[in-house]
Amino acid sequence: MTKKEIYLAGGCFWGTQHFMKLINGVIDSEVGFANSIVANPSYKTVCTGSTNAAETVKVTYDADKVSLSTLLKLFFMTIDPTSVNKQGGDCGTQYRTGIYYTSTDDRETISNELAELQKSYDKLLAIETMPLTNFYPAEDYHQDYLDKNPDGYCHVSPELFEFVRKHQG
Repeated sequence: MTKKEIYLAGGCFWGTQHFMKLINGVIDSEVGFANSIVANPSYKTVCTGSTNAAETVKVTYDADKVSLSTLLKLFFMTIDPTSVNKQGGDCGTQYRTGIYYTSTDDRETISNELAELQKSYDKLLAIETMPLTNFYPAEDYHQDYLDKNPDGYCHVSPELFEFVRKHQG
């Protein structure tokens, strides 16, 4: 097994985590806050917009079972990649989209996938891409939120959950 990680910000982290967990080859996921200028911020503090943190999902995966390229293509299905600081009904800097990496080896794959995605849009993509500076886990009640609250709010279409269940899991 080749264990790797990538950090994906797709608006509200509940739906992004739920979606990623359904992908064959994803070993683990954790919701939290990436690239904060405040150490160990709470959800309440992040919502003030004063932390520069993005709601993000740490995705740990087996690269022998699923490639970063595949993960990114599936992730792109769950977001509006041209929207700035907004996904679904959620607005604010913490809801921006982003791809944060810990290995410089991932930069080329990320760049290639973004270039391919851009071909489908007239507007420029608004997906922040950069090395991960820090990641702070969110409070326990946010972890696996849609498993605990199946009727909870989510900007990710339920059809996408079903799609990934059928084609990946």
